[in-house]
Amino acid sequence: MTRWALGPFTRPATYRRWVYFILGGALFVPFLLFGAVLVPSVVPWASTLWGALLIGGSAAALVLVAVAFLPAVRVLEGAAVRELLDDPVPDAEFGATGDWSVRLRSAVMFAAHVLTGGVLSTLSLALPVLVALTISAPFTGELALGAGGPTPVPQGWASAWLPGLAVGATLAFVPVVALSGSVFRRMAVALLGPSVADRIARLERRADQLRERTRLARELHDSVGHALSIVAVQAGAARRLLRRDTGASEQALEAIEAAARAALDDLDHVLGLLREDGEAVPRAPRAGLADLPSLLSATRLAGVLVDADVRGDPDAVAPVVSREAYRIVQECLTNAVRHAGMVPVTVRVEVAGPAVTISVRNRIDGPGRARGERGGRGLRGMRERVDVLGGTFQAGRDEDDWVVEVRLPTGRTTS
Repeated sequence: MTRWALGPFTRPATYRRWVYFILGGALFVPFLLFGAVLVPSVVPWASTLWGALLIGGSAAALVLVAVAFLPAVRVLEGAAVRELLDDPVPDAEFGATGDWSVRLRSAVMFAAHVLTGGVLSTLSLALPVLVALTISAPFTGELALGAGGPTPVPQGWASAWLPGLAVGATLAFVPVVALSGSVFRRMAVALLGPSVADRIARLERRADQLRERTRLARELHDSVGHALSIVAVQAGAARRLLRRDTGASEQALEAIEAAARAALDDLDHVLGLLREDGEAVPRAPRAGLADLPSLLSATRLAGVLVDADVRGDPDAVAPVVSREAYRIVQECLTNAVRHAGMVPVTVRVEVAGPAVTISVRNRIDGPGRARGERGGRGLRGMRERVDVLGGTFQAGRDEDDWVVEVRLPTGRTTS
């Protein structure tokens, strides 16, 4: 019970919220002066008390509403909520927006802040003054509360309750501030939090970022992974043949050099896409089906026996499908070298009608399952590429062979 009663006095959040309302009171002063001083000086009917309340108050309210819709006010209110109300809406963005529903909710929050801040700030100033005035009342028998002169009160203990009441009211004001701050935190969540459209847009941007990261990860895995597999195999071959067959070792070193250069080019391209400094990154042309002969030659140069049969017109395939088909063949060759060793590989690619068919078969070196059967990142990446394009994908063991079969739509309309 004691902890609950003393909580508002001991929590730092209470005093930060107090500052929040004092800021609202400071913002309330210009509107008060406008309605109570400027309007009566211009409009004669507003010079009376009721005129000032009705005309001056209405004019000040209209100005407050107009100001509340300014973009800078939204930024100011967002900063105050974030710093003084312990940031109840960490995902909110407080910049300028053309969404009038968002601007309306921000205007309501600002107007409530100013009006409530005006009341609580006035009480924050009035209550200490009231305590000071009531302390002397039991001794003087007078209580000066207004411009009409002091009010007579009994002297001595008969009026000792007056300073007690004032002190009690001042102490009770602290929990009121704490409670008001809690209410405004909930209001901030409802009024300043991201709208449904904002959340959907944020999720869409996040999904786009994840898709791009996945695509770049596949690019690195396929291009650089293929090159490093060739380098590893050829480096071992060059080491074994260095003294016995200088011609073969030189051929292996040439394959290493070519693979390393290709890997560096691909790596530089992908890293350039990841730059965040806003500089334009030249996009290197990405390989497609027309580049399969070069890929197959480089793989043969690495010492892999590749039996290839590529049929059809690569130009009949949409560029995006052509690039993905190339990457699928490249990944199949990489898996064959990495998981089965220097075994014969058969590659069949055919562009016919509305589809591109790919079949890659390689011997499994040694007993047991190929590592690819466990479904590593390579197989998952190929499946993702095929799923995005709406094709079919099958991979598995066929007796002593590992077979990957893919069918993709060409992406071109046939007449």
